[in-house]
Order: sequence, then C-alpha cells, then structure tokens
Amino acid sequence: MSAQGARPVLMERFRSVLPVTAATPMLTLGEGATPLVRAPRLGASIGASDLWLKVEGANPTGSFKDRGMVVAVAKALESGARAVVCASTGNTSASAAAYAAAAGIEAVVLLPAGKIAAGKLLQAFAAGAKVISIRGNFDDALEIVRELGAGGGGVEIVNSINPHRIAGQATAAHEIVADLGDAPDVLALPVGNAGNISAYWRGFTDAVAAGAATKRPRMVGLQAAGAAPLVNGAPVSNPETVATAIRIGKPASWDTAIAARDESGGLIDSVTDAEILRAQEEIIRLGGIFVEPACAAPIAGLRNLIASGRVDGSGRIVAVMTGFGLKDPETASRLIGEIREADATLAGVRTALGW
Repeated sequence: MSAQGARPVLMERFRSVLPVTAATPMLTLGEGATPLVRAPRLGASIGASDLWLKVEGANPTGSFKDRGMVVAVAKALESGARAVVCASTGNTSASAAAYAAAAGIEAVVLLPAGKIAAGKLLQAFAAGAKVISIRGNFDDALEIVRELGAGGGGVEIVNSINPHRIAGQATAAHEIVADLGDAPDVLALPVGNAGNISAYWRGFTDAVAAGAATKRPRMVGLQAAGAAPLVNGAPVSNPETVATAIRIGKPASWDTAIAARDESGGLIDSVTDAEILRAQEEIIRLGGIFVEPACAAPIAGLRNLIASGRVDGSGRIVAVMTGFGLKDPETASRLIGEIREADATLAGVRTALGW
C-alpha cells in the first residue's frame, strides 16, 4: 500500500484493469499520473479551439514506454525470468534497462545500427543493459528477439507484442478520462510499432464499459512520410525519418491499430519530416512542452487535417506527447539560438537585449 501523500503506484491504482495478482511484485519507478496540459496558443496555431497535451515525457525514463514496461517486467519477475529482451529504436531500450535494473534482472537490447538517438542509447548503457547493434533495421531486430524469447530459458520479451505492455499503456486513457471527466472527441498520437494506438483504444473502450466514460474518441494516428506502412497499406523495407521513435516499417500491432482506426471512425495519416520539425519547435515555443520529434507528428498532422476538414477543430482534442525532448539532443540542437554577450552591468544587458 502506498504511503499517504506518496505518488500513486500505477499497478495499484489500475489493478482492476491490469493482469495483477497477489504474486505480482509491486514494481515502480513512479510511472504514470502524467500531466494533461491545455495548450491554447498551440491550439490556435493549428486551428484547434480546445487542445490538450498528455505529457508522457514526464515518466521516469522520459517516455510513455514506462507504463507498459513496469507491468511487463513485474510479470516477468513473477514468472521467474532471469532476463528481459527487446528490439528498440530507443525508448523501449531505455525503459527496459531501467526497470530491469530496479528489478535486479538482466536486460538485453537489440538496436538497428546507427538508427538510435544518443539520449536513448545513453540511458540503456547507464542502466547496465547489454546492447547489441545489428546490421539491419528494427524489424530485423524484432524478429531475432522473437526467436530469443521462443527459446525459453527464463528470457521474457518486453516489446509491445507482450500483452502486459499494452495493458499498462492503456492506463493513460483512463487517466485522461479521470482528468477531463470523459473521453475527448479526438485522440491524436504518433504511430510507429502501433502498440500505443491499440492500447489507448483498449483503455477508452474499457472506460466506457466501466461507466467511467460516456464515449470513445476518434483515434487519429500519424506516421512519418518515410515510414508510413499503415498509410501505404504495405510494409516499408527501409523506413527513414528524423523521428527515430517511429522509424518502423512493419508494425507489430498492425491489425489492432487498423481496428482502432476503423472502430473509432478515425484515420491514420502521414506528415513530412519538415512538418515534424516545424511542429516540434512550435510545441515548445507556443505550448512550453519540450518533446522529441515523434511527438510533433500528431500536431503537424492535426494542422493538415483540421485545415482540410477531416478533423473538427472545434471539438476537444488530446494529443499524446510520447517522449521528452532531450531523448534526441542532436535534432533538438538546431533550436539553439544566438547567445548574446554583454558587459556585467545593467546597461550592458539592456544593450544586448535591445531595450
């Protein structure tokens, strides 16, 4: 039981919708309970009158992955696993390594060579993971991980093909319902391996079934134009985009993502890298939230979709900000502006400011 006034433990708070038993270790790093922030200036810039940002970069390792990872690693512990293994474009590796470290088990991470942002790679190494860079893409890495997990030996796969991951990530939908009093009209989010859009749809569906929400939102997923298999209707053999978190050509949760789109009357669209970079800058300068490039995809997409009439900008819209901006410092470095020098006097500073 949490101490009075302590941060809520995700697996305790959402026990009724998670695969938690009396034997499940109550592992936690303080995940969940992330801010839901109204962003009126950002909303006005894209034509949305009631825009909210779900700031998942506030999770312990800086991304939404922690919600599902805490459940996956706890269940791995419960089953007696000695190690967890994952393929990753970055955020999954950082999360898996951190929770494995807290749990006292080994973490093995397979990465596509040269395709991971430095901030995420640093997190995995710092937490003590065994990191293997393969000469291939994410989809190649995931196939090897599937084979490693199939071999038994106490090795648990913690990618989103693990159902405990999806169950944990679905808790974000329950938090949005609790904070707003109901589901929004539209939920927009980036789509890479497609586990998160599937998880949110499950969460909203469960919230309606439990009587906590009266409706489910239209699910609006955004992919990068160079990595848009769900938009194109076919896998992409060599996905490319500045948004490394969604640089995936063959989503593992393809079928459930399409189901979420269709059942919600929603859509999955794509945006260019130039649109992503513009939106990343606007999110921090108009909304005050610093995010990695993948998070900018839903804002860039909403701008286009509202302008074309495919999304109603007058409704309540929640956009999911999946990861913190320093996950990808190289891309963010373009936002560094001029550092003005001044004499160490008030007059000097005023001169430098042009005041």
